Amino acid sequence: MPPKRVIGIDAGGTKLLGGVVDEDFVVHNRVHRLWRGADREETLRIVVEAVEEVRTVAPDVAGIGFGIPSLVEPTSGFSVASVHLPLDEVPFGDLMAERLGLPVWVDNDVNAAVLAEHRYGAARGTSHAVMFALGTGIGGGLVLDGRVYRGATGAAGELGHSVVEIDGPPCPCGSRGCLEVLASGTAIGIAGIEAARAHPRSALGKRLEADGAIRGTFVTELAHAGDELAMEAVCSVGRRLGAGLVSILNVLDPEIAVIGGGAVAAGDLLLDPAREVLEAQGLGPPRMRVEPTHFGNESGMLGAALLALDGLE
Repeated sequence: MPPKRVIGIDAGGTKLLGGVVDEDFVVHNRVHRLWRGADREETLRIVVEAVEEVRTVAPDVAGIGFGIPSLVEPTSGFSVASVHLPLDEVPFGDLMAERLGLPVWVDNDVNAAVLAEHRYGAARGTSHAVMFALGTGIGGGLVLDGRVYRGATGAAGELGHSVVEIDGPPCPCGSRGCLEVLASGTAIGIAGIEAARAHPRSALGKRLEADGAIRGTFVTELAHAGDELAMEAVCSVGRRLGAGLVSILNVLDPEIAVIGGGAVAAGDLLLDPAREVLEAQGLGPPRMRVEPTHFGNESGMLGAALLALDGLE
């Protein structure tokens, strides 16, 4: 008898990744979508189309798991609020089940990602772990005593909205100085713009003059190529990430912090400064490892598939 198969969908702030995953944790097919500025109905339509595309090659799938960038009521799949997608007050699970005709399980996207990393990835073998997903914003997930921790209402783990600079820049959540606006992939691009304005003859300065904007991916590429200004921009964001990690260490005492999302492409250029701040400012001797994801950008998709596989059991 062939292994049971499900679909896992990771819907982020700017992109969607889905795949057919079997109970042996093998991915058979994948689907990608990009979105920017879609309204609610368009967002839901894109999700449904992505599922239907991958389902055509796997009509035997038994269920679907979704990770979405929202505060989610895990028992109902209701999306309470989302900073990056128009999914406030949306019965997401019910809508997907109705439109797709399959059992559906829904959780926050980084809750799903940390589930995959804890069970089979970088945090395997630990009892206490945190995950930061550095992308358009910063998502967070917690594993405490070996289980994903969702809090009293399902809203736990919003690590990106911990305030690290009380008079800092405004955050899309309505607060100021959140870690999200200081240490995300978007923040790397902003650090690059600030460096470009200060050094207009640099490679960053020339890019800003030519394009009028700089993305974090470009800053990261320059940094890997050895551009000192870009390296310092990435390093500055890494130090801010370290400040956020200090608070997490002192409050929760986890064994590992797993760092994912697109910004982790900067590698140790980003993570080493974070580790240095953590070692210098964390209470007590160094005791929390800081590591990149094992599954890369597929952690969320694989975790969403685990939601479905676990639900079917």
